[in-house]
Amino acid sequence: MTMPSDNPEAAGQVQSRQCIEAVIKFAFEERLFLMADEVYQDNVYAEGSAFHSFRKVLTEMGPPYLDSVELTSFHSISKGFTGESVTSHGHPHPEVATTGPGEPQSGDEDGGTPWASRGCPIATRLLLRAALRSPCAPLRLLCRDFHAEELSVSTVVCLLDSLEPAAVRRVVLRFNNLGLAGLCAVLPHLSRFPALRSLKLPYSNVDVRRTAPGTDAGIRCLAAHLRALPALKELDLYSSRLSGRLRQLLGELQTPLESLALAFCCLLPSDLIFLSSSLHAPSLLQLDLSGHNLTSPSLLQPLRTLLEAASCSLLQLELLECQLGDAELELLLPALRRCRRLRCLGLLGTPLSAAALRPGLARHCAALPDLRLVGYSQPPRGSGHHTPTQGEEGFPAELCWLLASAGRADAVWATSLQRYGAIDYFSL
Repeated sequence: MTMPSDNPEAAGQVQSRQCIEAVIKFAFEERLFLMADEVYQDNVYAEGSAFHSFRKVLTEMGPPYLDSVELTSFHSISKGFTGESVTSHGHPHPEVATTGPGEPQSGDEDGGTPWASRGCPIATRLLLRAALRSPCAPLRLLCRDFHAEELSVSTVVCLLDSLEPAAVRRVVLRFNNLGLAGLCAVLPHLSRFPALRSLKLPYSNVDVRRTAPGTDAGIRCLAAHLRALPALKELDLYSSRLSGRLRQLLGELQTPLESLALAFCCLLPSDLIFLSSSLHAPSLLQLDLSGHNLTSPSLLQPLRTLLEAASCSLLQLELLECQLGDAELELLLPALRRCRRLRCLGLLGTPLSAAALRPGLARHCAALPDLRLVGYSQPPRGSGHHTPTQGEEGFPAELCWLLASAGRADAVWATSLQRYGAIDYFSL
């Protein structure tokens, strides 16, 4: 099949070796500088077609062409990646390779470090790994935030060890399926970073509810590695099932955490009780306890105690998908009102009625001077709407009217917080 395209390679037109040789001979005779666009070299699939590298053909043609013709070939990580062992001034470069008189030569197209990838993220990882191992130009990465996703333990460790220690302030290891054993293998490499303040480990496949050998030792090991991070202020353990283990994990930290995400962690009342009396509670700026069933009185009361302990510092509270009903909200409101510095409150996915949201929650929130953003779920029909103001329709209009009448027209109530983005710890 031939597709219309102004890009010959994308349309399946691959130059033959004879054609490339003719082009090189023409460039030799006319003393032209050759630029070969080879960004689609990994995307040749038609039967009988094959990619021929300009550089390899030039090398095999030998003198006088190899001694005279100057050639630059282009490749792109975004189109898939297979690197030739070509050099520019002695340093490997994946996207632009230059050959000319006096440059180092090699007749082996696939010598040096092998590359094989169809996707950009994998290609970038392979590029970094090869650069780090290159004897020509050892690479040190200088970055503030490091994010690794869906990588093996060995690859994560390799990249962490390539970072300049003093610059790193945040490490995010997401969807890496590390488990307790993997985390205990990776976290010792973080002790090199004296300024590491944020560690995010969402979806790490940790579940202490499973009666697996080594769980107790793994939790102790993980706790010890967290203690070895003296500057740590933000910790995200999203979706780690830590039931009953929070004291063991965080109880011996020497410095208080300021941002703690424990969403969908299957916490028990004992976990919240520990957190309420810990050194972390009075310092918390951000707290995420989404995904816990707050219809249980055994969880709701420790949460109230925790909010009271954090009331002087708390700026952001997330209670998404917590099954928070009208009765539970009524019990929680006094503790919420004590959080006078609160800026953002997330209650999305909670089955609150219009009567509970307005006037109850809205009136209480209007009394919080710094609260600017509230995420809530649209109440179901017939759940206590008032008659809308003339010219306005729907529950959002009622909220706007109520907030304006309380002098809080600056507050935003939204049923989706995507457009506002997450509040970054370092922006607080």
